[in-house]
Amino acid sequence: MNGTLKRVAVACLAMIALLMLNVNWLQAVRAENLRSDARNTRNFYERYAIERGRITAGGKVIAQSVETDSKRFRFIRQYPDAKLYAHVTGFFSPESADAVEASENKLLDGSSADLLLRRSIDLFTGEPTKGANVEVTINPKAQKAAYDALRASGKRGAVVALEPKTGAILAMVSLPTYDPTELSGTDKSKVFTRYEELAKDKSQPLLNRTIAQTYPPGSTFKVVTAAAYLEDDSSRGPDTQVDAPQNLPLPNTNISLPNYGGAACGSGQVTLQYALEKSCNTPFGKIGMELGYDKMKEQTEKFGMGTQLGVPMSVAGSDFGKEEDKAALAMASIGQRSNRMTPLQMAMIASGIANGGSVMKPYLVSKITDAKGDAIDEADPEELSEAISSETADKLRTMMVSVVQNGTANLAQVPGVQVAGKTGTAETADGQPPHAWFISFAPANDPKIALAVIVESGAANVGAEATGGHTAAPIAKAVLEAVLNK
Repeated sequence: MNGTLKRVAVACLAMIALLMLNVNWLQAVRAENLRSDARNTRNFYERYAIERGRITAGGKVIAQSVETDSKRFRFIRQYPDAKLYAHVTGFFSPESADAVEASENKLLDGSSADLLLRRSIDLFTGEPTKGANVEVTINPKAQKAAYDALRASGKRGAVVALEPKTGAILAMVSLPTYDPTELSGTDKSKVFTRYEELAKDKSQPLLNRTIAQTYPPGSTFKVVTAAAYLEDDSSRGPDTQVDAPQNLPLPNTNISLPNYGGAACGSGQVTLQYALEKSCNTPFGKIGMELGYDKMKEQTEKFGMGTQLGVPMSVAGSDFGKEEDKAALAMASIGQRSNRMTPLQMAMIASGIANGGSVMKPYLVSKITDAKGDAIDEADPEELSEAISSETADKLRTMMVSVVQNGTANLAQVPGVQVAGKTGTAETADGQPPHAWFISFAPANDPKIALAVIVESGAANVGAEATGGHTAAPIAKAVLEAVLNK
């Protein structure tokens, strides 16, 4: 009898062990495959069973869940002003999400550990689970002004604006854009077909150019070269005389670096301020070679280049380029060669100068609240780096104000406001017209906003730095006015 019981017990233990192995195999090893299996519709329907939290900007709802009459899909996502905020909100599709919808997904759908207390209370009171609300830092006036002005140019491009003292992102516009509503429906066939169309579009409407695309910065980068030059010797300033030949011979080559159109830059020697005002190539190419690669690279890193950023969306890395020879260094020092920057990085440079040399870490989410409006988390501004001394920042501010008042950026002037800025033209390798750039901050003595504008292939049929001045600077002016003229 005892032997029979033992055999039964062993058999039961073996079955339990096999059962546990099977459960672990299914829930751990095969979980991802089962979750993505087309026959598994449970997760698909559950995705729409909870009321996701709202995404708001300046008190304005830019994404929300609304209840439907469907028995299978209780809530669907809506995006007021969809195209205007597409690269901020992103989309919430049947199987994926993008931008804030993706980065804050666990908060928006209520599954975050930060909402455990709220879920417990709701369970006790019998209320349905709701996701947390996400408030972003976007200034609706700045966003609309940037969108309208960039769209009026008829070109692809991007505008990103920051609050210098905190790093809050005030505007994030990338064109062309798309309608996230089309990618947030419940009909997989329609959503996937539309996504494929957008993904294959050569104009790349799904690409957030402000943070996911790098470009040669052109002459906007000359403020970084000027910063390295001023930091190298504190006795230097806007009135320091620098060599400005009509053509700068490039070592170990048979070519020279000219100014735009081969024009002269003064009479061979000019002040550093004049060189920045007129955006002369030869003085800054020469300065870069004299400082050397290490000092130039170090200065770029102090402005945040090479630092991996999330805003919370991942930001493409900006890079000064690898060390080559003196000729390549001269070109990189005027924003060409292998020098590549995101618009956000260029806005951070402007912001750092505006903020007395301190670059703040950029961020997009300002506050998280639960369904009842109670705060869960709030942004705490954080310094990313001390890029330059306050003395150097003051000198650069003076020179950048002069660029707007007396130089290539007169179209960025805002009545009653002192604006600092720098234009740029970036040559491309694909034979297209150069890109038009502008970086800026204002008011110069108490900056409330710093920004970067790029218009792709926006420099056709106009001359020199006037490309950035004629194409990109007016876009910046519209954004500055939207923020400053209350």
